[in-house]
Amino acid sequence: MRAVDIIIKKRDRQELTKEEIDFFVHGFVKGNIPDYQVSAWAMAVMLNGMTPRETTALTLAMAASGETLDLTGVVPIAVDKHSTGGVGDKTSLVVAPLVAACGLPVGKMSGRGLGFSGGTLDKLESIPGFRCDLSTEEFLHQLGTKGIVLTGQSADLAPADGKLYALRDVTGTVQSIPLIASSIMSKKLASGAQVMVLDVKVGLGAFMQTLEEARTLAALMVEIARLSGRKAVALLSDMNQPLGYAVGNALELREAIETLQGHGPDDFREHCLEIAAHLLKLGGVAPDLTVARQQAEAALSNGGGWERFRTLVTAQGGDVSYVDDSQKLPSAPIIETIPAPRSGYLTGIHARIIGEIAVALGAGRAKKGDLIDYAVGIVIHHKVGDLIEKGTPLFTIHTNARASLDEARPPLLAAHTWNDKPVEPLPLFYEVIE
Repeated sequence: MRAVDIIIKKRDRQELTKEEIDFFVHGFVKGNIPDYQVSAWAMAVMLNGMTPRETTALTLAMAASGETLDLTGVVPIAVDKHSTGGVGDKTSLVVAPLVAACGLPVGKMSGRGLGFSGGTLDKLESIPGFRCDLSTEEFLHQLGTKGIVLTGQSADLAPADGKLYALRDVTGTVQSIPLIASSIMSKKLASGAQVMVLDVKVGLGAFMQTLEEARTLAALMVEIARLSGRKAVALLSDMNQPLGYAVGNALELREAIETLQGHGPDDFREHCLEIAAHLLKLGGVAPDLTVARQQAEAALSNGGGWERFRTLVTAQGGDVSYVDDSQKLPSAPIIETIPAPRSGYLTGIHARIIGEIAVALGAGRAKKGDLIDYAVGIVIHHKVGDLIEKGTPLFTIHTNARASLDEARPPLLAAHTWNDKPVEPLPLFYEVIE
């Protein structure tokens, strides 16, 4: 078997066998197949696609390229939740404690910010002492004893995915739906997830810009789960405006804490309860979505989710006093609220622009290795469809430099668009794919 023959076969729109995909992935990880051949193959996949069976074979090969976790001896069922990334998306910080409080253990390996999209680990590291680098042994012990873990992915899990992503990033093949699906799902399978809820974002602040793209990706990931003997459900959720109000690490962490304490933005609370309900139903804790929703709401109202979050912070070395009093979290030296320049209805709050400005302020990384400023970010005070009077607070910028404030103000104003006539609010979810 030769790598060049596999490249030619995919170039000519033919379906690869499991054996050919295994050979190619194994050869790449071992260094027997050079980067330039893998780049050519990735471009062929980008242009010609893959069948669900091909994509499943690729997913399984990448999952098997390194360490794989078997959680069956630790918990009765291993559940996970994945978001394809968005602006203001701090959902895992609320969903994981709620689900764990309902008796369903959550062992989640999360990521850092990617482009304009924030990362769960960066938010958690706003808490002094919080560890995101648990070993496999620590991960398994905490999952078994505490029922909740949120940590970074081990370098030993799906190493083929890391190598392939680095090539995709510089060869114009990041947007390939089969490669996106296999990248996400290989990590989920390697980390031992048997049940997963996939939060597929769609819109201006998402990697999937259209419903058609999001639907295709979601359906493919659900099919990969089925062909791999796992259960998955995907929710297509709106990301044309930020989720919640806060964008920035400590700001989003504070908003998640407020939500767990029974406050927080209505859209974010609703989003978290819906995701949690699907996890509880799929994980077998609840017989249907109605009961699952009631369980999640109870965990929110009775403080069970909040206590599980405190347990998580303590177990991973975080100073729990910073979540008990979230005002102790990092705070920017310059905080300025910008008033609405006119009266009218908000027709849009461009999520990608908001996310990109947050990164420019220091809340994200322009390139790998950049340091994060946990305190900076933006708080948006309204939602699409709101009627706003001129002069009322529109957004608040949290920054460490006056120059950054002056640079951020004009594009943030331009990210808000207006109409004199009433505008329908945006939906939270578009559809569910099972």
